[in-house]
Amino acid sequence: MNKIFGFTAVVAAAALCAHGSLAAEKKMEATAKEKAFVMKAANGGMTEVELGKLAAEKGASQEVKDFGNQMVKDHSKANDELKEVAGQMNVTMPAKVDAKHQAMIAKMSALSGAAFDKAYVNGMVKAHKEDIALFESADKEVKNEDLKQFIEKTVPVMKGHLGMIEKFEQVKK
Repeated sequence: MNKIFGFTAVVAAAALCAHGSLAAEKKMEATAKEKAFVMKAANGGMTEVELGKLAAEKGASQEVKDFGNQMVKDHSKANDELKEVAGQMNVTMPAKVDAKHQAMIAKMSALSGAAFDKAYVNGMVKAHKEDIALFESADKEVKNEDLKQFIEKTVPVMKGHLGMIEKFEQVKK
């Protein structure tokens, strides 16, 4: 009787484990909208880091240099967090920015001094408004809890960035 009970317990435990891993696998599946959001967010985040590096190097004003350094720090952290969430969802993040974002980086690389500052500030205002809208829209649609938490954690940071850069915009016009 012990052997039968033991065997039944093992079978029951195996069934529970199998059920649990199926549930975990199901949890990790990303929808097409979630995958598209991850790709857009990754491209935007990587671009922010690259442009931040340029701002720290090429900015004419100290406020632009400091803001660029802040973008590198904050967006590198967000990119790492997104990469972790994407990995849990079995979504592969892009290794480099797409052609659209690469063109933006190349255009900014050609500028320097006050012209760079003006283009960077205007670009950051536009990009942060677009990114906030993208994240808030995605927050209503995504089902993955980890991705949802990432979005909800990141939006206030982006709004803070927008508030900072909008103050610069008044100076740069």
